[in-house]
Amino acid sequence: MTRGLLLVIGALWVTTGIVVFVDPQGFYGATPGLALMGPYNSHFIRDVGLAFLASGIAICAGSWRRDRALALAGTAWPFLHALFHIQIWSHRGFPLDAIAAFDMGAVIAPAFLAAALAWRTGNTGPALREGVRK
Repeated sequence: MTRGLLLVIGALWVTTGIVVFVDPQGFYGATPGLALMGPYNSHFIRDVGLAFLASGIAICAGSWRRDRALALAGTAWPFLHALFHIQIWSHRGFPLDAIAAFDMGAVIAPAFLAAALAWRTGNTGPALREGVRK
């Protein structure tokens, strides 16, 4: 179950990364609260898409290989991104609005869940799987 859920989250992040990279204007217009963060910037938004793509690939690979270190590495960007969204939410006074609901469901909860699942994944790396001790 842990691997399956982690694979689903990773696949969602791969898909998100591709969509954001291919259609940054659409992503900017469709994401609640994003316009409040500043004007449209195709380069920056595509960078974010590539970060999600890389994270999703690492999470999927780590889950597939039962490699905790790789899965955790894949959660680094989404987890830090979630912490940033919590910080933004705090500066807004923690309102329970559509932006907060979107952030909780699409950014914060998936990142925290992925980190917890990655921690529970397999071992701490390929060397331990092969019985090699350092």
